[in-house]
Amino acid sequence: MGKQPPPRRIRSFVRREGRITKAQQRALDDLLPRYGIAPDKPIDFVHEFGRDASCILEIGFGNGEVLAQLAQRHPDNNYLGIEVHRPGVGSFLNAVEALGLENVRVICADAAEVLGQQVPDASLDALLLLFPDPWHKKRHHKRRLVQPAFAQLVRRKLKFGGRFHMATDWEDYAEHAMQVLSVAPGFRNIASAGGFAAPPDWRTETKFERRGRRLGHGVRDLIFERVE
Repeated sequence: MGKQPPPRRIRSFVRREGRITKAQQRALDDLLPRYGIAPDKPIDFVHEFGRDASCILEIGFGNGEVLAQLAQRHPDNNYLGIEVHRPGVGSFLNAVEALGLENVRVICADAAEVLGQQVPDASLDALLLLFPDPWHKKRHHKRRLVQPAFAQLVRRKLKFGGRFHMATDWEDYAEHAMQVLSVAPGFRNIASAGGFAAPPDWRTETKFERRGRRLGHGVRDLIFERVE
């Protein structure tokens, strides 16, 4: 028998780009070469940012509302955003240019692959996952990004004392993530065992959060710290 191909990796996203506006396309053409990091080699953060500073990564930043505000309010930190949908990347880059931000870099690629292949171990002070696709149908739960293997990947990439912060308006996903993270080696729940955290002041509402609240969904924050 011939050699069997490796199983296809289950992705946590589906590309639904829709229409890219002229402004978004201009940003992708003109600004991505300036602020972007190529998704094909290990990242040297000091080289990319031109300095050694605390680094915060946001996975799936959407239009970049939270990331842009964080970068503006905390210029001493470095911020890396990973987003697979090009219209959102274009919108974020336009905001970065308008705000004159220099402490931001962007990768337009699969975040799980970037995290596993490009981000150095023990290099992140925080990793944010705000309102990821909940894949609410039971048959799609396997597509949820937060799984045991992902938790251990996050632990490796965080510095000791670094924090993983997830927020979701889907109760079922919040409970799933709590179960995964509570038994993952090397993490400590900063709230309490099995408890959700109070939303921090810096986490401003995103359009996904506003939509969830309009639908009557409660928002839950999980913050876990790497302790070993």
